[in-house]
Amino acid sequence: MLEGVFLNISNIEWIEKLNCLTDLHVHLDGSLSLESVRHLCGMQNIETGDDAELSAKLSVSSDCKNLNEYLEKFEFPLHLLQTREAVKYSVCQLVKEQEEQGVIYSEIRFAPQLHTRKGLSQQEIVEAACEGLDESRKYWKSYSCHNLILCCMRSDDNKDANMETVRLAALYAERGRGVVAADLAGAEGLYATDTFADVFRDAVQKGVPFTIHAGEAAGAESVECALNFQAVRIGHGVRCTENPLVMQELADRGVVLELCPTSNLNTKIYETIGDYPIQQLMNKGIRVTVNTDNMMVSNTTEARELALVADTFNMEKKDVKQLIMNGVEAAFTTEGIKNRLRARVETQFAKVAGIRG
Repeated sequence: MLEGVFLNISNIEWIEKLNCLTDLHVHLDGSLSLESVRHLCGMQNIETGDDAELSAKLSVSSDCKNLNEYLEKFEFPLHLLQTREAVKYSVCQLVKEQEEQGVIYSEIRFAPQLHTRKGLSQQEIVEAACEGLDESRKYWKSYSCHNLILCCMRSDDNKDANMETVRLAALYAERGRGVVAADLAGAEGLYATDTFADVFRDAVQKGVPFTIHAGEAAGAESVECALNFQAVRIGHGVRCTENPLVMQELADRGVVLELCPTSNLNTKIYETIGDYPIQQLMNKGIRVTVNTDNMMVSNTTEARELALVADTFNMEKKDVKQLIMNGVEAAFTTEGIKNRLRARVETQFAKVAGIRG
């Protein structure tokens, strides 16, 4: 958590009223609310303590040192997400909470291979997540849509597990169950992106679109590698600013960056929000979206993320609209759904912000 970082944000009130937000980069295990965690603990007869104790297990403090320390906060929620019932409940509940926060399109990502500690297969986990997504439809609005992204993981000796994740992404996309893409997540500073070439070669062959976490704990070379793998979006990607040629390639190819400002401050990629390069990226013609990454770990919401950058960089309401529209255009979904989302964004900006066209 960044104490005080959201104080005096003048934009938060009107952005929270929009009810047309998108979140393309949100991790299931990093976004379980206190309510969800208490429910999961109750299902599994685990004592939780008071809210302060539970929050300390789930959210980072201002003295978080780096990404590796940040990732430690995933251990407890992952411990809870080892049954079909837990995964199904958590997906459904997260969508419900997103809808309550005005997020009408999201792509919830998780790594099936991290949920197999009690003997379930990756496919059983994916099926449970899809069932949770199906159940969540009762919370959707007529213009809403929520999907799933399956994460491969940076680790030693898990090529087979990653290949299975890609296979399942292809299978469940073909079945129309809400799985729309694959990803590569984990400790980027410990496992270089270029060592996972076979996984994404397989994804390309299977026709699975993918995003890759890159340019977060590692530099511009990681972003360049993701581009070479044919990623159409990149998670974070902010350290592309270390190489002007990589920035130019991002702009030329229209590859979208999934920015997560508070998360990047938590992990000390940047010391202050004023150092965050969103304006630099936009000025270079790079398409960017603003996302939560981990709502619980970073103690944030999509509205807060948008308000944070809007307030810090004196953005106009039309700039916020463009960031949201970038999320619509970059979504791994059909043109028909995008048309619904576009119409909703136009309607709400006219109604709430007085912005038309």
